[in-house]
Amino acid sequence: MLRLLKRLFASSVGKKYIMAVSGCLLFLFVIAHLLGNLQIFLGPEVINRYGHFLQTNPELIWPARLGLLVMVALHIWAAIKLTAENRAARPIGYAQYEVVAASYASRTMFMSGLIIFVFIIYHLLHFTVQVSAINLTGESFVAFEDPQKRHDIFKMMVVGFSNLWVSGFYLLGMALLCLHLSHGASSMFQSIGWKNKTYGGFLDKFARVGALVIFLGYCSIPVAILLGYGKGALK
Repeated sequence: MLRLLKRLFASSVGKKYIMAVSGCLLFLFVIAHLLGNLQIFLGPEVINRYGHFLQTNPELIWPARLGLLVMVALHIWAAIKLTAENRAARPIGYAQYEVVAASYASRTMFMSGLIIFVFIIYHLLHFTVQVSAINLTGESFVAFEDPQKRHDIFKMMVVGFSNLWVSGFYLLGMALLCLHLSHGASSMFQSIGWKNKTYGGFLDKFARVGALVIFLGYCSIPVAILLGYGKGALK
């Protein structure tokens, strides 16, 4: 078992598998997180009850958080290692570089991944750790409570996204994330051997359409709030 793990982490093929599997699990989390966030459109009671359930069940939320941290770390490690190996294999750049078939998303995977990582850190500090200094509202999200004495997630999201700069950064982060996913999901199928000439084109379209749907879903929340949804929570 240890020998197998050593070969997995040492070989380029193994690193691609690690990147694909970790990326797949992170992709599923992005979808699950979106479904949870979209409950804001069902009103304060639903989203606050959902948040209260997560916050009062540490035996569920903490293993999930630790697992996500491991997946993120493995994904970033594999990306850095594979990028370094690719550059080492071609130490001298092209005399004249021409893009033949690579998409913009595939050419910017490493850079978009780094920016997404920075966005995720801000997002966690903003809504999970709830650091007042970075929410740009002058309010403490920790102090928000609904009539049932639960953390008022509905109000937190409305107040947080009412700031144009915060919503703008969020939209940018989602755009880069979904650009990353549009190519990453397709590459994932290829790395695990599910992609061939028969349905490779379908998987590419599935990745692009899926990324677009995720983008629209996440962005619908700050856009709706900026247009006036949930204004009653600001009083």
